[in-house]
Amino acid sequence: TGAAKLVVVIAIFLLTFYVISQVFEIKMDANLGHIFARSALDAAARSTKPPRYKCGISKACPEKHFAFKMSSGAANVVGPKICVEDNVLMSGVKNNVGRGINVALVNGKTGEPLGTKFFDMWGGDVAPFIEFLKSIQDGTIVLMATYDDGATKLNEEARKLIAELGSTSITNLGFRDNWVFCGGKGIKTKSPFEQHIKNNKDTNKYEGWPEVVEMEGCIPQKQE
Repeated sequence: TGAAKLVVVIAIFLLTFYVISQVFEIKMDANLGHIFARSALDAAARSTKPPRYKCGISKACPEKHFAFKMSSGAANVVGPKICVEDNVLMSGVKNNVGRGINVALVNGKTGEPLGTKFFDMWGGDVAPFIEFLKSIQDGTIVLMATYDDGATKLNEEARKLIAELGSTSITNLGFRDNWVFCGGKGIKTKSPFEQHIKNNKDTNKYEGWPEVVEMEGCIPQKQE
């Protein structure tokens, strides 16, 4: 009788062990299957995810060109943003933008930032802006974006100096217009990089201000 009980106990133990091992293997197989399936999905997602280009522009720039993307301010609430070669030069987050015309200077040969400034063209004085424009060195890339109002204090001298950088819209820039521009000191032709939206109460997106203007592109590197 004792031997029979021992046999039964051993049989139950072996059966239990077998069942547990089978369940464990099934769970292991399921987990491994889940891991492999997840890895395959992740790999597929990576392969279909569109590539990111510098400054978030829509396509890569050719060799010997600098990528840029910029936007004007939104009414008098959100400041402009200027990015060159994946380097955000001016933005509200950097806290270096202000009412008026915001300017970023970049070395035309290397793409290195040279400095940023903003000039209040509503309550400020145009004289410092004129002196700044005159001081820009040949071969410098000049990026400009308006915020709130960039035109009230502009005079003919300031507009002429900006036109010499390649702008065609600066002569028509008016009160609370939105404008972005990329040109250069010593440029021989008019710049193709310029966007301008007039302040018009019938078409404005915001009360008293037009919609934001955005622009992106590839700036040719200055050659020797």
